[in-house]
Amino acid sequence: MAKRSYEIDMCNGPLLGKILRFSIPLMFSGILQLLFNAADIVVVGQFVGKESLAAVGSTGALNNLIVNIFLGLSIGSSVLVARYYGAQNWKKVHEVVHTSMLVSAVSGVILIFLGISLASLLLEAMGTPEDVLNQAVLYMRIIFAGMPAMMVYNFGAAILRAVGDTRRPLIFLLIAGIINVVLNLFFVIVFHMGVAGVALATVISQCISAALVVVCLIRSSGPYKLYLKNLSISKGMLLQIAKIGLPAGIQGAVFSISNVLIQSSINSFGSVAVAGNTAASNIEGFVYTSMNSLYQASLSFTSQNIGARKTHRIVPVLLQCLGCVVVIGVTMGTLAYVFGSQLLSIYSSESEVIEYGLGRLGVICTTYFLCGIMDVTCGSIRGMGYSVTPTIVSLTGACGLRILWILTIFQMNRSLFSLYLSYPVSWAITFAAHMTCFIIFFLRWKKEHPPIKEEQESVVQRG
Repeated sequence: MAKRSYEIDMCNGPLLGKILRFSIPLMFSGILQLLFNAADIVVVGQFVGKESLAAVGSTGALNNLIVNIFLGLSIGSSVLVARYYGAQNWKKVHEVVHTSMLVSAVSGVILIFLGISLASLLLEAMGTPEDVLNQAVLYMRIIFAGMPAMMVYNFGAAILRAVGDTRRPLIFLLIAGIINVVLNLFFVIVFHMGVAGVALATVISQCISAALVVVCLIRSSGPYKLYLKNLSISKGMLLQIAKIGLPAGIQGAVFSISNVLIQSSINSFGSVAVAGNTAASNIEGFVYTSMNSLYQASLSFTSQNIGARKTHRIVPVLLQCLGCVVVIGVTMGTLAYVFGSQLLSIYSSESEVIEYGLGRLGVICTTYFLCGIMDVTCGSIRGMGYSVTPTIVSLTGACGLRILWILTIFQMNRSLFSLYLSYPVSWAITFAAHMTCFIIFFLRWKKEHPPIKEEQESVVQRG
């Protein structure tokens, strides 16, 4: 089947140009998605006050904790679509797409009940400051009311990424992002709705991006075309998605647990420290999501080449993604720190907030490339179909070490610097472990799955 212009042939030809063609739109998509939260934080910080800024920021780690298990399933969907697409098994691609999209909607409904019912209890357990607790609960409950839209968009975008289409999700997020910013200003300045207004604006914009990605899949002429009447959950396919995606989701959730513990420790320094940390975290998010585009590239390119039995391309994919992520991480991380004061002043004009934010940027942003190379290596392992081991490695090396750090080193030196230092240390150790696992798994896969001979490559399964 001829590839459409939106798709990328990941299994033939030079890699670097295609990796960049895949990653750059995805990078901008991630940045636009972050602008949803950035717009919330900037508007409440400038037009409402630091308590509202802290209220919005204090929910981030907790939201991720609840959502990440379900979002992990979208990784399983992406890996399987890419693998079957590379193998040109269109029947299986169709099955994954329709199972995934129905799972996304069901997951979103479950998340509504989890988020709304647990918001107050969990925010109190985190030690959220009393002066921001009520606003934080309100913000979190409204955000979770829009979870079905968020899940549908993320699963749909994962399907498009699997075939190399990262441009249309960028367009959808651009449209939704502009609407989000306009509605933020309208609800807060005109109607004085505070955190409720920015939350509502975010939910509306997510509904728009979800609708756009669904229409895109319905109108597609490729093997990943969505037929609403064919939506159903295949038990076998769901098990395959869960086998790959659930460990990734659990990893994300446990990562969030360590971040919740860190957020709880930051909360002990007061609402001004929380506000500074919130602003700095948002700036870091732009660096992280830019690097994460290379994680997605390593995942998709590896998966498609595994499906096509192009084993010789797996190591070059990893090495070129590692090179790109180091350049992005070092460049953007350094710029974020150098221009930290100016960037933080966008979120708040209070000098104390800016000072606390600079303290975090100085540790995290200057070493952020370590997180990038850790994630890219993990993406290549998952792309080969191994999901449990990288999860165990990440939980032990990153999450476990951070929790141990909080309970030991942070207790001996209760400063924000010692708390933030747990991040680069855990990234470096976990990257080394992931690279060791990649070498072992690659050699095993190469031995068990010899590449298809050239004369056999035209005789691939089409389903």
